[in-house]
Amino acid sequence: MPTLRTYTVVPRLPASLERLREIAENLWWSWAADARELFMRIDGELWERVRGNPIELLVRVDQKRLDELATDDAFLGRLDFAHAILQRYMTREGWFAKTFPACAGARIAYFSMEYGIHECLPIYSGGLGVLAGDHLKTASDLGLPLVGIGLAYAEGYFRQALNRDGLQQERYPVNDWHRMPVSPVMQSGSDKRLVIDVTYPDRVVKAQLWKAQVGRVPLFLLDTNIAENRAEDRTITGPLYGGDSEFRVRQEIMLGIGGVHALEAMGLSPTVCHMNEGHSAFLAIERIGRLVRDRGATFAVATEACSAQNVFTTHTPVPAGLDVFASDLVRKYLEPYRSALGITEEQVLALGRAGGEDEKQKFQMPVLAIHTSDHYNAVSALHGEVSRKMWSKLWPDLPEHEIPIQSITNGVHTPSWVSDEMGALFNRYLGPRWSETPDDKNLWARVHEIPDAELWEVHEHRRHRLVQLCRRWLRAAAERRGESREDVAACDELLDPRALTVGFARRFATYKRATLLFSDIERVTRLLGDSSRPVQLVFAGKAHPQDKPGKELIRSIVHLARSAGLSGKVCFIEDYDMRIARALVSGVDVWLNTPRRPLEASGTSGMKAAMNGALNVSVLDGWWDEAFAAHGRDVGWAIGHGEEYTDESGDAVEAELLYDLLERDVIPTFFEREAHGSQSEERAMSALPRRWIRKMKNCIGYLTPEFNTARMVREYTERFYVPSHQLWHRMVDGDLRGARELWAWKERVRKAWPAVKVIQVAQKTSDSVRVGDAVRVSATVDLGELTPEDVVVELYYGPTAGGLTLEHGAVLRMKVEEQEVDGSAGGGTSHTGSGRGRYRYVGEIPTRESGAHAYAVRVMPYSAAMSHPYETSLVRWD
Repeated sequence: MPTLRTYTVVPRLPASLERLREIAENLWWSWAADARELFMRIDGELWERVRGNPIELLVRVDQKRLDELATDDAFLGRLDFAHAILQRYMTREGWFAKTFPACAGARIAYFSMEYGIHECLPIYSGGLGVLAGDHLKTASDLGLPLVGIGLAYAEGYFRQALNRDGLQQERYPVNDWHRMPVSPVMQSGSDKRLVIDVTYPDRVVKAQLWKAQVGRVPLFLLDTNIAENRAEDRTITGPLYGGDSEFRVRQEIMLGIGGVHALEAMGLSPTVCHMNEGHSAFLAIERIGRLVRDRGATFAVATEACSAQNVFTTHTPVPAGLDVFASDLVRKYLEPYRSALGITEEQVLALGRAGGEDEKQKFQMPVLAIHTSDHYNAVSALHGEVSRKMWSKLWPDLPEHEIPIQSITNGVHTPSWVSDEMGALFNRYLGPRWSETPDDKNLWARVHEIPDAELWEVHEHRRHRLVQLCRRWLRAAAERRGESREDVAACDELLDPRALTVGFARRFATYKRATLLFSDIERVTRLLGDSSRPVQLVFAGKAHPQDKPGKELIRSIVHLARSAGLSGKVCFIEDYDMRIARALVSGVDVWLNTPRRPLEASGTSGMKAAMNGALNVSVLDGWWDEAFAAHGRDVGWAIGHGEEYTDESGDAVEAELLYDLLERDVIPTFFEREAHGSQSEERAMSALPRRWIRKMKNCIGYLTPEFNTARMVREYTERFYVPSHQLWHRMVDGDLRGARELWAWKERVRKAWPAVKVIQVAQKTSDSVRVGDAVRVSATVDLGELTPEDVVVELYYGPTAGGLTLEHGAVLRMKVEEQEVDGSAGGGTSHTGSGRGRYRYVGEIPTRESGAHAYAVRVMPYSAAMSHPYETSLVRWD
């Protein structure tokens, strides 16, 4: 074999077009309509072929065309306009700087296994990645000092194709990073690539870096596919979610530990690290190790300091979805780091164990993330309840609702997901601020000022456009499979641009129940076969390559789409990506979602559809549980009332509910037009569905300002990022003084805790009190070696369920009244002595409603230095 020496060919842009390169290299264009329109004007057909990739467009466009544009005054005027918008965007003062001037030195590092920013950067598989991409875009909009860390996959997630039988086939085309909107990261002041080293058990693996500029936020991607690595290591950044458990460990070490190396090598040391799921949790090991090595801290002190800066978001609602590794595998790959930390193998493994008899062989990445973070959250209110239950064993003595896993409901990046046509309509009636402050409820209330006819015209145009795109995609797929000329031609007649169009697009996992609507074939055939009220279904989505039941769901839909009575009214669009998602969420009338509650953590596709005016028909799971509770049928429909089934027994029930909704409410509302007398069917179909349009306006006006990433990222900033940044400095400043003091205090409390007891509880009022009268309680507590400054004594109280349990109690802090020495009152409230003795606490429980109530007394450690009161997991109940 010859020795290959690589080089890169870049387009020769005329001087007057040089600003095109600047725009193309910043993914801001992916949510800026003026910039995208500029690239489409260069060559619209080529723009489609390169999947909207401006770098690829400029590489492949004919040089003659570029020379023509260089003297085209109209094009140059649009270029000036788009470039000026980009410059203003990049230099304007952001919300973060204006709101938190004291945090000028903050740097937030956001770690994610995948990022869905645009389909031309294929480093995502689905919702988790698209959420991460929307997070970065919004951080840019708000001016957060945030950087992203991910992996530069040589193959990424698979491309999907269906064979003639409807069976999913996977292919893994190789990404050409030189033709993507990224740039190589160079050594400071040098023309050489920056390369970092990451330690593995018996070798060092090297990684180069690529930077994708996402507006004002840089996203750095690690790439091990370089000549310096041996073959197996070059594949670490090969496929997304590929390989066995050992491959996943190697990949997650590169993301977490390699990501920290990369940030430090670029001089971008973070003050906050946000782990988007547990894949990157090994970053904590590296951060702790750096404090041990560079600052002379012990492992315990370093852990206290690093936990202060770490934020962990869990997206997983079931244990089966967790990253779990065998202990031997973790022991092998963390051995080089364990020895540097000066701890035992069991201490390392304990970081990823949740406890319990069956946990000895399991190392769970989310547990590692929780054990090394001070802030943790779920991604919807319902998912918060599920997560607190799932991780209750980490706080065994706390009531479930007090487990400190908070909820920040997901959102979507409004400018990325509102169609260009709908965006133009919003510009006319809401002004340009809709894309700049999408969480402004007063602004979105003005959507009701949009004339019904204009809103419906835009929506019908998008539905027509979706039908055209589906026909084109289906025709291309049929040609690729080598189908007959007649079958290929028939694709041009599929679907009806006037029909009520229902969309279903997401990952094809069995719990999402993509075929629930086909539970009764005769009924669904009648439902879709009414020529006076046409209804059609558009499906899209991928099944994991190893998920045979998921693949069978796709195959069954393809077969149903060919069956008598459904042909032409049901279609499956293959190779689902962000491009197809944008067309679907902006073109359908109804967005269908049928997961088994509570297995969908949040779900964001329905949010994207809602801001385009599509109405959701969904099980009350994830975000829709909150949206429907707040707004009800004004914004869509719920399948059921939040029932939960432990198996498939609920499928038939919820299928029946879905049919009833469609037949009795959804379809009649859509086809309720302003038709009068003997108007023709054509004229009746062109009249306005006023009730439907009113729901569309409610949907846009109520849901858009609530379920967007501007609201979401502001919440992360105010509740997590700013407190973490401040706490990090308190921990590390002054030679880690804060961390050393907090660790010493926790050690003292843990050693003394076995002696802490609630000796006596006395109620000073009768067992029967009137509403409004307080229940007075005193408690004698033996604190052993501790003092009242080390603890809080609380009343946990509330109404009981049948007088037997107290599941959701409120908390009232009791006041220390006096110290007792050797069982006798010492007089006064002094408690500054040795810490030995008993203390009497008092409290008064307010009464606001009648019925059976109960209370208990508990003691918990307390320090103002802790980020939340449950850090130690120590609780003593009476």
